[in-house]
Amino acid sequence: MSTLQNILAIPELRRRILFTLAMLAVYRVGCHVPTPGIDAHVLAKFFEGTEGTLLGLVSSFTGGALQQMAVFALGIMPYISASIILQLLTVVFEPIEKLSKDGEQGRKKITEYTRYGTIVLAVIQGAGIAVGLQSMLGPAGEPVVPNPGIGFILMTVITLTAGTAFIMWLGEQITERGIGNGISLIIFAGIVAGMPAAIVNSIRLVQTGAMTPTIVVFILALMLVTVGAIVFMERAQRRVPIHYAKRVVGMRNMGGQASHLPLKINMSGVIPPIFASSIMMFPATIANFIDAPWVRTMSTYLSPSHWVYNVFYIAFIVFFCYFYTAITFNPVNVADNIKNQGGFVPGIRPGKETADYLDMVLSRLTFVGAIYISVVCVLPTLLISQLNTPFFFGGTSLLIVVGVGMDTASQIEAHLISRSYEGFMKGVTLKGRHG
Repeated sequence: MSTLQNILAIPELRRRILFTLAMLAVYRVGCHVPTPGIDAHVLAKFFEGTEGTLLGLVSSFTGGALQQMAVFALGIMPYISASIILQLLTVVFEPIEKLSKDGEQGRKKITEYTRYGTIVLAVIQGAGIAVGLQSMLGPAGEPVVPNPGIGFILMTVITLTAGTAFIMWLGEQITERGIGNGISLIIFAGIVAGMPAAIVNSIRLVQTGAMTPTIVVFILALMLVTVGAIVFMERAQRRVPIHYAKRVVGMRNMGGQASHLPLKINMSGVIPPIFASSIMMFPATIANFIDAPWVRTMSTYLSPSHWVYNVFYIAFIVFFCYFYTAITFNPVNVADNIKNQGGFVPGIRPGKETADYLDMVLSRLTFVGAIYISVVCVLPTLLISQLNTPFFFGGTSLLIVVGVGMDTASQIEAHLISRSYEGFMKGVTLKGRHG
């Protein structure tokens, strides 16, 4: 309670938190504004069979907006895809790489390109959804779109693209004027929005006898243990010691300090499970639109309840962990920066040997991080398939919720520490050595 009072006592922090909550409320309202020209009842019946598919995964990230085909149905996924594409281009495309090293102006240009890419991807995805909606039929054969045609396609593309652009603007406003990372908080809000329905569903299962109270207690205990493990692993890091040699600059001795280079166990965040889930759920999604024997067979083998799915899922997670870490962390550049600053790792020669050493340490850490992410993502699947129990915060969703919560709490704590430091320094006059 005292912590909440300290937070509310700081006017700037209070304004930032209230602004963030207001923007998230606007986002949630938009998730319930329907797209014109769609029969909502038929669409709801169609989505009842999409759990465990790519549509179900994306719908959970959009807070159910895709399932209701609201104006925010595309969510923030086009922005995330555009950001990832730009990050990949910084490695393989030299002009983008130069922009990334061009300071604040370069970052602004990359952000501008990301916005353009978001609009392009939103138009493409919106057109695909519009065409797909025209071919969808409900259980009784009734069409999802009563009046298909070019007019419906254009209206849907414009509506969904405008919705994505507005969400992107909301995220940027939260990052600039609110607290926390706006894009991450929007995904966080979309996932958490499904929690009341999951709780009601669990209570209904207990009342009907489909799930015993013992299993409920077991799930809650396992959820607490899993959250604790995620918090521990997300904070865990390997600190590589770095010493700086003494230098004489004018009449003063510089350097001689000892520092460290923190390397997180999970350098890639939630990107690997998102990519792996998208790839593995693609066959199940195709099976909703193509009625062919080989598609149904492949969909059965690659369903979350089958061991083949789990093997490939873990393999993709490990692959993307190494791939994304290699993109975001360059040992050669880090080693060169340490060398240029007069630093060195004890027992390791500066330059190439330092780069090789950092690459070896990072490879081992990435392997541990990949195993940790795989366990967190596969555990809910095993619970659902083996114990026939619902596990709402599963896999990728659980990682996002805990990670975003930790990041937002850290930023609030930073504001509190900054405020305390300003109060401590109030009235103190700093003097120079000759003052």
